[in-house]
Amino acid sequence: MVNTEFFKGLTAENKESALHYNDNGYMILRNFISTDDADKINNEIEKLMQNGTLKFIYGGKLMFAIHHSEIIKNIGNNKNLLDFLSVLLDGQAKLFQSINFINGSQQKTHSDSIHMTTYPLGGLLGVWIALEDVDETNGALHYIPGSHKLPYFLNSDYENEGDALRIGKKSYRAYEEFLDGKVKELGLKKEIFRAKKGDMLIWHANILHGGEPHTDKNKTRKSLVYHFFDENSVCYHEVTQRPALFQL
Repeated sequence: MVNTEFFKGLTAENKESALHYNDNGYMILRNFISTDDADKINNEIEKLMQNGTLKFIYGGKLMFAIHHSEIIKNIGNNKNLLDFLSVLLDGQAKLFQSINFINGSQQKTHSDSIHMTTYPLGGLLGVWIALEDVDETNGALHYIPGSHKLPYFLNSDYENEGDALRIGKKSYRAYEEFLDGKVKELGLKKEIFRAKKGDMLIWHANILHGGEPHTDKNKTRKSLVYHFFDENSVCYHEVTQRPALFQL
């Protein structure tokens, strides 16, 4: 990690966070993009929504803007960033998707590996960039430091296994309830990411995280998410036991 050009270019504060990635399961890189670039992204997203190119799906998500915006694509495909993420993955990082949010996801605590699963496990990284200031009032992210070291909780852990013809019968809520019980059982404590415009969070495939309630409806929570797979991994969706869908 420390020998990558990306790491060498970080501030002392950001280097310190990166060096604790293995212990924490995440790192915070302050001022990763400029406020001007954040504004450019927000303006592009607004235009893409106005002309109908991007529409909300899956509960407020704007999917795959990387295929319509040069600035969003270029940030995610930056060679130095990919080289750095490849070290974290111990593989070869490949940009898989982008998701833009206008408001907070308010998603309950989860591991990305229940949605975007890999074989072998751990071949995924998430990157979240604040496109405006975010705190508890407008749906800040939360995460549980060190939770990436827990076992990967998959269908078999909450009795949702299917067979060759049928998927498991339980709903996603059953997974959320199972995980909530585990968090309480283990006495795990979440932390809130109070982000400034341009800050970036990188997280491990198995870290438990989610979105806080978006209580101030007069505020937006504009943000950009990238997901990266190790290109040598097999990618699938654990809940439905189906292959991951890529948009080329």
